[in-house]
Amino acid sequence: MGKIKQILRCALNGVSQRKIARTVGVNRETVGTYIHKANADSMSYEQLLALDDEILEFRLKGGNPAYPEEERFKEFQQWLPLIEEEMSKSKKTHVTLKLLWEEYCAQSNNPYSLTQFRYHYKQNFKASHRKTTTLLKDLYEPGQLVYVDYAGDKMEYVKVETGEVVKVEVFVASFPYSDYGFALAVPSQGADDFAYAMINLFKHAGGAPEIIVSDNLKAAVVKADRHTPKLNAVLVDLANHYGCVVQPARVRHPQDKALAENTVKLTYQRAYAPLRKRTFYSIEEINKALAEQMLAHNQKRMQQYDHTREECFLASEKPKLRPLPTSDYEVKHPYELRVQDNCFVYLSTYKSYYSVPYQYVGQKATVIVTRSLVKIYAGGQCVATHKRDDSSKYNYNEEHFPKGSQGWRRRSRQTFVEDGHNMLWALGEYIDGMFERCKSVEQTMYKSCDAVLHLARHTHPAILQEALERAVSMNVYSYKRLKNFIDVIQAGAGTNPSITRLSPPSRHAGLRGPEAYQ
Repeated sequence: MGKIKQILRCALNGVSQRKIARTVGVNRETVGTYIHKANADSMSYEQLLALDDEILEFRLKGGNPAYPEEERFKEFQQWLPLIEEEMSKSKKTHVTLKLLWEEYCAQSNNPYSLTQFRYHYKQNFKASHRKTTTLLKDLYEPGQLVYVDYAGDKMEYVKVETGEVVKVEVFVASFPYSDYGFALAVPSQGADDFAYAMINLFKHAGGAPEIIVSDNLKAAVVKADRHTPKLNAVLVDLANHYGCVVQPARVRHPQDKALAENTVKLTYQRAYAPLRKRTFYSIEEINKALAEQMLAHNQKRMQQYDHTREECFLASEKPKLRPLPTSDYEVKHPYELRVQDNCFVYLSTYKSYYSVPYQYVGQKATVIVTRSLVKIYAGGQCVATHKRDDSSKYNYNEEHFPKGSQGWRRRSRQTFVEDGHNMLWALGEYIDGMFERCKSVEQTMYKSCDAVLHLARHTHPAILQEALERAVSMNVYSYKRLKNFIDVIQAGAGTNPSITRLSPPSRHAGLRGPEAYQ
């Protein structure tokens, strides 16, 4: 590692390559390679010599990005399937790469030149037609496996509010056929975070493999066994969701997932080392930086092949992956609860109630809680589904309650007025007047309105109409006063309340009038 700086320092002093090779003790071609890379680098010799040995080695020894213009290559990726399909039929259709390039240029916003177009197509062709050799690492089938593990060394970030240093785990995955790597920082190695990392892995890859090979961490394996390990229910459910199977590696047999171990090592060298002096303030910042470093790693030319990991993955592995489901997997937490008399089940973990149809009161129910939903099963069927809301103590559907309870719960000023209108229009107006003159919250009037409606149901409409007219004329809006008016009218109405009683004369001998008091 230190010899690189010796080469650059000698070259800076004007020493010839032949003499540098003799002085440092390396091959003359090696000296020429490093000097050529240093000359092509954007940094000066002095700046390169000021770098740490690890960073300098990575900069001059790690290869160059295959696609420095990421957006242009992403656009070209969308054309690759069409180009491959057309070229596979070229013997019949006589299509040439130049013709396809012309069509590509006509529709692309930022097209490659013909030379680059041919180059990237050939790189994709090489990666997709890589020949199998007797080496074991070349016997993997594309899109069949993914190795997953956690890096031993943790990364960290600083909380801005408190200054606390928070350490995070780094999830690492590798597709063995192409050696394509993936890394993601998560808060812990728990089942929920492990599932979150797997979901992001599949979304990043654009599909799911046939087999997941995991280490024996608790989030994946509950009880290790050489032949029949007991898997974590979360991982099994996740694998079923994506159509995969899980095959954990044997305990203390790192060779079962050698490529995962190698990806961890490469992650240390090509992500941890360049980022070691950076200070992060959130896990999102860490993941953004990791994504940039892993992209650069996947786009480096490999020593044993003339293509990159990304080229091989896009050409051979991604087309073989299983298509992703329409919805992401959500971790399911099951609970066995009894439906309470108030038609609710209580989730003590989240301190929330969720309603169940009243027919299932007293029965046992299975409650499945995910990140977004709460599903309740009883009698072998799903009887209720709620959006999960931990901020609300009671989450309910009105239709889950008995009809009598529904009417009671739906009481409001509007419902009382409507009930009054349905019986007698003047009664609805009278109840509305009671609410208008309420000096407290309207709920305090509910009992009085219930009493007025009950009184109206047991009173002849003609008597009720007259009592309401008297009460309104005197601006009296009270259950007791209305009942008094009805009692007085009924007492003087005889046996036939439909007979219209005559109003008293406006003048008679018993009336003295205001003149008597002057």
